[in-house]
Amino acid sequence: MTDAYLLTGHVLTFDGDPFIRPWHEAVHVLEDSAVLIEGGKIAAIGSAALTQGAQATRYEYPGHLICPGFIDAHAHYPQTAIIASWGKRLIDWLNTYTFPEEMRFGDATYANETADRYLDLLLDHGTTSVASFCTIHPESVDALFSAAADRNMAVVAGKTCMDRNAPGGLRDTAQTAYDDSKALLQKWHGQGRARYAITPRFSPTSTEDQLDALGALWAEHPDALMQTHLSEQVDEIEWVRGLYPQARDYLDTYEQHGLLGERGLYGHAIHLETRETDRLREVGAGLVHCPTSNTFIGSGLFDLMGLASGGVRTGLATDTGGGSSFSMLRSMAAAYEIAQLRGTAVHAAQLLWLATAGSARVLHRTDEIGSISPGLAGDLCILDLASTPAIAQRHTRAESIWDAVFPTLMMGDDRAIADVWVGGTRRS
Repeated sequence: MTDAYLLTGHVLTFDGDPFIRPWHEAVHVLEDSAVLIEGGKIAAIGSAALTQGAQATRYEYPGHLICPGFIDAHAHYPQTAIIASWGKRLIDWLNTYTFPEEMRFGDATYANETADRYLDLLLDHGTTSVASFCTIHPESVDALFSAAADRNMAVVAGKTCMDRNAPGGLRDTAQTAYDDSKALLQKWHGQGRARYAITPRFSPTSTEDQLDALGALWAEHPDALMQTHLSEQVDEIEWVRGLYPQARDYLDTYEQHGLLGERGLYGHAIHLETRETDRLREVGAGLVHCPTSNTFIGSGLFDLMGLASGGVRTGLATDTGGGSSFSMLRSMAAAYEIAQLRGTAVHAAQLLWLATAGSARVLHRTDEIGSISPGLAGDLCILDLASTPAIAQRHTRAESIWDAVFPTLMMGDDRAIADVWVGGTRRS
């Protein structure tokens, strides 16, 4: 059987949103089961996979969990080299670390080297898809999409647009933001597994003219995504109030300029007002929880349970390099810890859903990635549930499959990634 592979092990499947339905009804682990991949896509699961894949090349993962590939819904690949930089609040952190590093991405060679390193780091950690900000340089966008195409990864990205409150070497204009973004969108959007996101960094670094221009571009290409930041820190919100005194709130600075919609991705969203939450739910927009970044930079505690169970579409992310790890396992652990500080315990099933199907939903790619279902891409992450001595000794005490999975979500790192499949091909 050509290009057919049978993977055996425990298989993670979804039957709904575990923040809306009881988690035990929405998420299941098929123990000692199988997944069949044919022609790069999932062909069957369970007993059907075993029957149909009798002649397929077999990969056995006994005691391991076969998951959809992790999906990082908000990141900054140009910040790869400055991850875990010490001790700054958001604005200081941008000025001290981020902006000087992003200036280097006008050099196509440097951009290509960083994009290659970044995507390999993601794959090492079981992440098969990402939505990333680039820099103002078109070369940075070309570098990421080209590197993703080389690896057959499903990636969302866009040129970051800024025309104020940034160094001269990182500012464009309203017109060049529109022109460059349009050209890149036309070049990459829908090419293979690439999808384009119109990308104003955030309201403080864009004039109203630039936001208008990008809103007009989105109206012309409504099938594209739009990604930005929203209500990350309290002092940032005060800054926005001073820059946009006529706006009702932070979200309104986007809404007034045509940058609020169902295909919008709003990172952080920690300090939302009631009107903002209601509007985000009403339009079906996506929020992206960035827990390691929120704690590392001291931004605040995202209301995961309140928002996700309240019907606001929510994904999960590392926010590299404000986030302190490339690992979505670390993001799941941090999401659990933050929810505990807010008085709720998030189940392992909910965490895994956020890192896969939930993120796929906010990226509008559930028809391709995020779940192990027939017809979807063969993007898989195989988790070793006893990858280190510390996890293994806890694993031996597990009384259920979920009791066996949870320690890996809390303590796992790249050593827990036993294998990664992208587009039906095993990463060697």
